[in-house]
Amino acid sequence: MKSIYVNYLAEHLGLKAWQVENCADMFAEGDTIPFISRYRKEKTGGMDDAEVAELKHWVDVFDQMEKRKETILATIAEAGALDDTLRKKIESCTVPQELEDLYLPYRPRRRTRATVAKEAGLEPLADAMWNRRVRNPLAEAAKYVGDKVPDADAALAGARDIIAERLSDSATVREALRAIFRSRRLVCKATKAASSPDAAKYRSYFDWTMPIARIPAHSLLAVLRAAGEGYLSVSIDADPEKCGNKIYYDFCKEGGYPGPELAAQIREAVDDAYKRLLEPSVSTEVIKEAKEKADIESIRVFGDNLRQLLLGAPVGQKRTMAIDPGFRNGCKIACLDEQGTLLYHTVIYPHPPQNEKVKALVAVQDMLEKYRIEAVAVGNGTASRETADFLRKVELPEGCKVWTVSEDGASIYSASEVGREEFPDEDVTVRGAVSIGRRLMDPLAELVKIDPKNLGIGQYQHDVDQALLKEKLDNTVEACVNSVGVNLNTASPWLLRYVAGIGPQLAANIVASRASDGPFRSREDLHRVPRLGDKAFRQCAGFLRIRDAANPLDNSAVHPESYFVVDRMAADLGVSVKELVGSAELCSRIQAERYVGGEVGLPTVTDIIKELAKPGLDPREQASDFAFADDIRSLDDLRAGMELPGIVTNVTNFGAFVDIGLHENGLLHVSQMGPRGTDPSKVVKLHQTLKVRVLDVDMERGRISLGMVR
Repeated sequence: MKSIYVNYLAEHLGLKAWQVENCADMFAEGDTIPFISRYRKEKTGGMDDAEVAELKHWVDVFDQMEKRKETILATIAEAGALDDTLRKKIESCTVPQELEDLYLPYRPRRRTRATVAKEAGLEPLADAMWNRRVRNPLAEAAKYVGDKVPDADAALAGARDIIAERLSDSATVREALRAIFRSRRLVCKATKAASSPDAAKYRSYFDWTMPIARIPAHSLLAVLRAAGEGYLSVSIDADPEKCGNKIYYDFCKEGGYPGPELAAQIREAVDDAYKRLLEPSVSTEVIKEAKEKADIESIRVFGDNLRQLLLGAPVGQKRTMAIDPGFRNGCKIACLDEQGTLLYHTVIYPHPPQNEKVKALVAVQDMLEKYRIEAVAVGNGTASRETADFLRKVELPEGCKVWTVSEDGASIYSASEVGREEFPDEDVTVRGAVSIGRRLMDPLAELVKIDPKNLGIGQYQHDVDQALLKEKLDNTVEACVNSVGVNLNTASPWLLRYVAGIGPQLAANIVASRASDGPFRSREDLHRVPRLGDKAFRQCAGFLRIRDAANPLDNSAVHPESYFVVDRMAADLGVSVKELVGSAELCSRIQAERYVGGEVGLPTVTDIIKELAKPGLDPREQASDFAFADDIRSLDDLRAGMELPGIVTNVTNFGAFVDIGLHENGLLHVSQMGPRGTDPSKVVKLHQTLKVRVLDVDMERGRISLGMVR
């Protein structure tokens, strides 16, 4: 990687140059983000997966920039306009906008007013005016009158068009205007289309303005969506006169002030350049720039929420009854074994209009006993509270609890290719119930099958840069899967594909090998998988677990490349590896410094010792009970001042949505979380339980305002 990029990234990401260089080299070799962050800490200086992922993003950005520079240099050279000074400027660029500014004067473009003027032979006149060599513009212009130029005024107009385009193409002029525009306000006005009922959700922005640098991400995305739908006009309130003066005085400062007659012509060209070319272009660029920042912030929030959702507390391998509640169409029930295999499914009708409560009670009681149910998962959609009430009349087996589970994305899974592949003979209602049960048992293993954008945790996710969003979400899913580890002999292909270095094809090959040749007995058995070579093995082996393996390290996060280190530790302690693994007392006696050497550094040895003390430790918390207030069933039951238990269902820049047991979630606004500038994600987490106070209930719009109970 070129030093200009290394130095830029080191400065902007707060890293050392050697960290950037090492990571860039490992990316080039095909090493994955989880592998680098977990097993190459000596080379990264202990960077975590998020830091490595961000660096990978920028390395890819600069790889693309290098290709763009090659194209630009070739285009300018072909036009005969490339000199050493311009080449050096282009090659030293690290900001895409600066690169495009340098390229703008040479970019192939459609026929413009300036092009027409040049074709009429007016460029020498424009050059003379640009370089202040003209005292009497009208007299000078008269020299160019001919077949293509009817009179001196037409000649001056053409020269001004050329000057206006030059000003518009000037990187210095454009950056000066961007600086002005960035300091101004965004102004929103309702259009005629805003009278549509569909526009009502944007009414807060119908006559709205705010400094563009201070607009919250969610507000900017909402405004731009409304503008895209035709309900708002959006502009930046830059003063044309002041902007024109800035352009003119910078022009004069660079080459001297023209005489009064030429000054009038230059000012006219400046005004035209600003109104016709610069203002529309630069305002679009500045709004786009602001949106890019809003995208990054919104995607960060989405990624944080997704990480918390995927790392939600699992109930574990329990025989589970999953219920997808409903009124008219009944409650769909699926009974699953410890591995999530579907044993039985049916439908009961305990609620109106059928009201078959007795029959439903008998059916549920029978299933609880017949399938030895240990946990009950109830979807949190329609009829959820009523179904939970109904289950109170059932005699649950000892230790069995009822859990409320988010249904977000279950219907998407039900109709997806994954759902059809898993349950080709079942309809969507059965698949949805199974998904609810499995996500209670292991949220991570089940939710990786669903596009994160359908999990109800985003903030304008369909409005942000989709490529950047996908990159962030893929990295987040991959980081979560690898931080937990995957059981090689039970994991689905959809979970395996997120293990470092595997992907969809190798995941399918692993499952096929498992089916044909039996379970894997050691990590080394991975070499039997078609197309899984040494490179893929190195990336994935440390994240795969084999329970009851002959070598206990195969069920740990110790990488096979470091097994020899553990062998030495065990030998020095006079015990077997099997005795060492899981013994905190023996691990406490290991002197880490003794095993540092070669490519094995202290961070690796320290990680090995921690893993040996608690092998295969799941980083996720344990699932805990939660119950809504019994007496709150509808908006009519709410009163200002009430204090209620709730659970966070989504975190955004402007606050958090909290489920208090109703169909409508309440909004805990950021203003209720702390002083101005508080980051909601630092105060609450997804699926966190907390107590909230009802501040206000808008019956007409179905909105609930909440405050925190400290």
